[in-house]
Amino acid sequence: MSKDPHNPDYDPADDPKVKTLSDVPGDVPNELPPETATISFHQRLERNATLLLIASFAVVTVGGIVEIAPLFWLENTIEDVEGMRPYSPLELAGREIYVREGCYTCHSQMIRPMRDEVERYGHYSLAAESMYDHPHQWGSKRTGPDLARIGGRYSDEWHVDHLSDPQSVVPESVMPKYAFLADTRLNGAHIEDLLSAHRSVGVPYTEDMVIAARADFLVQTNPTGDIDGLLERYPGAQVRNFDGLPGTSEMDALIAYLQMLGTLVDFSTFTPDPDR
Repeated sequence: MSKDPHNPDYDPADDPKVKTLSDVPGDVPNELPPETATISFHQRLERNATLLLIASFAVVTVGGIVEIAPLFWLENTIEDVEGMRPYSPLELAGREIYVREGCYTCHSQMIRPMRDEVERYGHYSLAAESMYDHPHQWGSKRTGPDLARIGGRYSDEWHVDHLSDPQSVVPESVMPKYAFLADTRLNGAHIEDLLSAHRSVGVPYTEDMVIAARADFLVQTNPTGDIDGLLERYPGAQVRNFDGLPGTSEMDALIAYLQMLGTLVDFSTFTPDPDR
């Protein structure tokens, strides 16, 4: 009997491409091939919400244990690096402005240990360099260059010009203008609260640092002031009028922060821990 309604004379027995059980040597397996069985199990898993939830939870649990458990046997996940210190009050205020303006969306602060990045930006980033960052500023996009080693690379005047009118310094830049920073005065009224907030999340600001925060904030842009206490609390802090204008502005704070980045560690004497 024909099996093809479009061809009444068609007989499958005469078709060499059609095989019957008698053409198959040996026993016919009574189960699906392994790959077909796997697909079938995956389909059942996807169609059963409860089973999928249980399986997902099991995978996440095992993965979490594998990644987190070893940390309990480490005394410290960050190696000790000479020179690292908390931000000075002015630098911390500048960092807050950096975060507020979303600079991290176009600039990273993470130099990866790859030859092209090290040759362009400098020594690869260390975990210790961001140990006091809450949140960290590693970034995930480089519309502009990495800033992890920007400190000391350009003059204060260059930064003022670049922040005020980026295209006047780098014609192809797509960075917006931040000239208003120079017009926004700062008096450090809430700087003690800012240090206290960071202290509450583990940054080692002492009580003396918090008490002296406003004085340290104001003196860092006043080279004629009493800077001994500032330098004792924050070794290597740069003291000068960063924007060249009287008083302390948001421009001063941001430039102080940028000029500090990458300058605390002396990489000419730094030796990586071979056990890490």
